[in-house]
Amino acid sequence: MQTLFKKHQKVRLLVDPDPEYIEYHTENTDDEQVPIKKGMFGEINMILPNGQYHVKILDGKGREFAYVLMSEEFLEAA
Repeated sequence: MQTLFKKHQKVRLLVDPDPEYIEYHTENTDDEQVPIKKGMFGEINMILPNGQYHVKILDGKGREFAYVLMSEEFLEAA
């Protein structure tokens, strides 16, 4: 399988992800859930067999607070 991005590569979301595929990190449940939207930065966490990416979304301090499932065409190298 040929992929554009590699594991742990920094990426930027080009579209708002489907809310059905957003999973908030459990350690941040005391913080209010920030909506995940286009323009946010993340890191490739896993490349799935179907060619999609499991992206770890990072906050301004570099901490992970959510995971989203994204297709390659909706990501851009950061």
